[in-house]
Amino acid sequence: MTDRHHRRERTGILAPAEPAEELMVWEALNLALNHALAGDESVFVLGEDVAVYGGSYRVTQGLYARYGEWRVRDTPISENSFTGLAVGAAMAGGRPVVEIMTINFALLALDSIVNVAANMRYMSGGQFQVPLVIRMPGGVAHQLAAQHSQRLETTMLNTPGLRIVAPGTPQDSYWQLRQAVHEDDPVIFLEHERLYGVRGPFSLEAPAPPLHAAAVRREGSDLTLVAWHRMVSVCLEAAEALAADGIEAEVIDLRSLKPFDLPALQQSLGKTHRMMIVEEDPRFAGIGAAIAAELYERSFFELDAPIVRLGAADVPIPYNRDLEDAALPRADDVVNRSRQVFGREVG
Repeated sequence: MTDRHHRRERTGILAPAEPAEELMVWEALNLALNHALAGDESVFVLGEDVAVYGGSYRVTQGLYARYGEWRVRDTPISENSFTGLAVGAAMAGGRPVVEIMTINFALLALDSIVNVAANMRYMSGGQFQVPLVIRMPGGVAHQLAAQHSQRLETTMLNTPGLRIVAPGTPQDSYWQLRQAVHEDDPVIFLEHERLYGVRGPFSLEAPAPPLHAAAVRREGSDLTLVAWHRMVSVCLEAAEALAADGIEAEVIDLRSLKPFDLPALQQSLGKTHRMMIVEEDPRFAGIGAAIAAELYERSFFELDAPIVRLGAADVPIPYNRDLEDAALPRADDVVNRSRQVFGREVG
């Protein structure tokens, strides 16, 4: 690659992604934004480095050149200000898509998100809608240390008025972003930084499931593994190892955290009668706790064993690579806990 080509690539001048039989997650998100901008003039994108630079993870690559600065807007480093601007624009008839460069910086925008966006439709008696999407790259990437490795889903989980989705595949990333843009409520759109480069099958013609529907990634009859984002692949790896032990695990990708697909979880639990919830966040007051509580209330008599929750260590994420890995659930951890559910020795 020449220096000139490299400069053009990193300044967002390259064209947006095109449909293909396989895409990476960032390409699918880019394609979804391109189609949303082309199909509705009320849609616009704003955030830090989304325009000229093309986004920190290339998600807005080529959109500035195609749609101009009125619809793809770089902002100052002031998360609460530009998120608040987007809330106002949504109330006035726009459909803004905000990129907060990393979920760690969303803490600076919580006033606009929690106090204003989430409440405005209710407080106005339905006079105002807030069709706002806030994209947040997050999760534990590689050696970004504690202040850039937060998983803040639970910070917004108990805020009435917000929807929270968490796609983990290229196909879901496209589907769910297109769907989120058309919602009339604010949608927190969580992306995992270690999944942007993941490649997977893609089709524009495939029918999209509902925005908040879970997906069964692997069928099984003995144990249900529930996860989202990167933990889905961890559970799939564990499921293959468990199959060698004669334990057939079903793997469910939540895809949506609020609301989550309770009927799908109940259906799987009615088949396997055992469940483990695997999350990248620490267990305390987490999404796994909310899921377990709902299932204990509604499906207690389906259980042959207590629901197991496996999460990250309750520590700030270390910078050291080995310590970072040790703080997070791994496939071996899922396998060992699963064996314990069935009363088997852990080697």
